[in-house]
Amino acid sequence: MKKILGVALLICAGILIFWFVSGNKEISQVSEVDYKDISYSIQGTPTMLVKSQSGTVTAPGSTITQYFGNEVAGDVNEDGLPDIAFLITQSGSGTGTFYYAVVALKTAQGYSGSNGVFLGDRIAPQTIEIKDGQIIVNYADRKAGEPMTTNPSVGVSKYLEMIGGVLVEIR
Repeated sequence: MKKILGVALLICAGILIFWFVSGNKEISQVSEVDYKDISYSIQGTPTMLVKSQSGTVTAPGSTITQYFGNEVAGDVNEDGLPDIAFLITQSGSGTGTFYYAVVALKTAQGYSGSNGVFLGDRIAPQTIEIKDGQIIVNYADRKAGEPMTTNPSVGVSKYLEMIGGVLVEIR
């Protein structure tokens, strides 16, 4: 009888200890920030995207920056974490739509935005790929001297790389 009572007490004590430890344990969850909701540097100006967009066109000279897409994941800064390269656009009260390539660098705390590399005005984006840490952005542009009203028809590939924490065109 004493053995049964001892085993029952041990089982109850184990259950109570498990309940106490698991019930009072603080669960630390890192709220990862979406890479579309962080700051990127465009033409040297920090631009915070919120819900994939920044700014509103309300007055002459104001600018809106927004997520365009064509995203691809891969490690571009050789830290073993999957970064995300994609395109953003800037437009204002004029007719231009300026395209930039950016990278959301993955960190333990979430994402950190890179600077933007200018691709062109009113281009026709195609694909982005990451190979051996390099970002290759493919798009169509116009021939030199063609008016902006001409549809982009010349294939262009820009090769980008993170060097010293800065996104740069390498060829």
